[in-house]
Amino acid sequence: MATEHASAEALVLAIDAGTTGVTALLVNRTATVVARGYREFPQHFPDDGWVEHDLAQVWTAVLGAVQDISAGREADIVAVGLTNQRETLAIWDRETLGAARPAIVWQDRRTATICQRLRDAGHEARVRELTGLRLDPYFTATKAMWVRDHEPHVWSGIDTGRLAMGTMDSYLVARMSRGVDHITDATNASRTLLYDLHTGRWSPELCELFGIPLSSLPDVVASYGHLSRTDPRTFVGIDAPITGIAGDQQAALVGQACFTAGSAKCTYGTGSFLLMHTGDRPVMSSGGLLTTVALAHPDGRRDFALEGAVFVTGAAIQWLRDGLGIISGPEEIEALAASVPDAGGVVFVPALTGLGAPAWDPSARGLIIGITRGTTRAHLARATLEAIAYQVRDVAELMVTDAGMTINQLAIDGGAAINNLLCQMQADALQAPVNRSAELQTTGLGAAFLAGLGAGLWESTAELATTRQTSGVFAPAACDAGALKRWHDAVQRSRHWTDT
Repeated sequence: MATEHASAEALVLAIDAGTTGVTALLVNRTATVVARGYREFPQHFPDDGWVEHDLAQVWTAVLGAVQDISAGREADIVAVGLTNQRETLAIWDRETLGAARPAIVWQDRRTATICQRLRDAGHEARVRELTGLRLDPYFTATKAMWVRDHEPHVWSGIDTGRLAMGTMDSYLVARMSRGVDHITDATNASRTLLYDLHTGRWSPELCELFGIPLSSLPDVVASYGHLSRTDPRTFVGIDAPITGIAGDQQAALVGQACFTAGSAKCTYGTGSFLLMHTGDRPVMSSGGLLTTVALAHPDGRRDFALEGAVFVTGAAIQWLRDGLGIISGPEEIEALAASVPDAGGVVFVPALTGLGAPAWDPSARGLIIGITRGTTRAHLARATLEAIAYQVRDVAELMVTDAGMTINQLAIDGGAAINNLLCQMQADALQAPVNRSAELQTTGLGAAFLAGLGAGLWESTAELATTRQTSGVFAPAACDAGALKRWHDAVQRSRHWTDT
């Protein structure tokens, strides 16, 4: 262990700025979460398929969640780690730090036409070669193109340099450092369609294609090390180095101690994200998977991963509560779904914002099929859990093929992972054991691990791997082949809906 932080009071502050709220954790040298705070912030839906966040509301949530756990402990915080919703576009004033417009969230589908135009012009193959991504509204660059095309009053600030743009980590570091630093780490940069996987830098070719000035983009830094510093005048009295930054799914990969090729994890949040560590070279997918930076080391080394993104999983449970009103909260769904032996032939395809991997169809829309007079809310609840498990299973099957690696065990985390029935369904669908982390907030824990590595609190990833604890391993039982076939039939029926 490094000696400069030998005090048992040394704490790492981890901030997980997610899609629906902000979680703050205080983590000690034994990798134990000693305090946690949470603040939710509103979602805004100004048009069909549009999703936005008020950046001021996000920042207020960050300050509230941090202050809830840090008051009186500011001096014990030796490092700050940050993880965030990825791909979301933020634009702000470099001097005042005020938002120039609402953030365009990763779920937003308004740029589907832009993507199709670029695809029709023959750009997708080159974009995929450089970035490991595909032309989809999910990613940041086309969101910036939309602002350029529709909000010239905002874009003029980009052109003159008065405004900066970046992903959510860039915005939050700017606020935390009182405007001193404009940075992003390589994991977040690799989700923008502007980062060259092969050079590890912003691509001038891609910036020209998307019409984005290189000068507006943040500097790309490692995922851990001395990256920035908080200003106590604007960050609730905390003066500490920011020593860890990663996109939320890469942070969860770290939190699950997936540091070796072939290890895989799935995080069940608003969406579900399956990542497989593929080693020190990018593996390009022949199917619908993404190639992404898993971790960027201070010495310039980079680890890579294959990723499958399922856009709506936990959000589907939220919709049962907020949209349909058939459950009072997520904690109710397990007992309700378990009250029936199966979904009664009902299939729910939760393409509420289009389909992610492996279909990648922004024109798909949600579908519930197989309803009869005997259908109850319990059948719909069970069909929702089945949809989550089957979507992840489809991604995993493609991942095994593309990587040439077997998933011997899937490490899982996230809010929905507390649901034992879902865990068992997932093991059955995968036909592989599912190992649930004892700490379900591994996204925030991963940010703490990175910050601790960067500050010298832990010496190596091998040391961190010994800290992972499990809360249960779910062995696979038989998979219902008929239900799986109905699922795939329903997915096909949900596709290209807005095209028609």
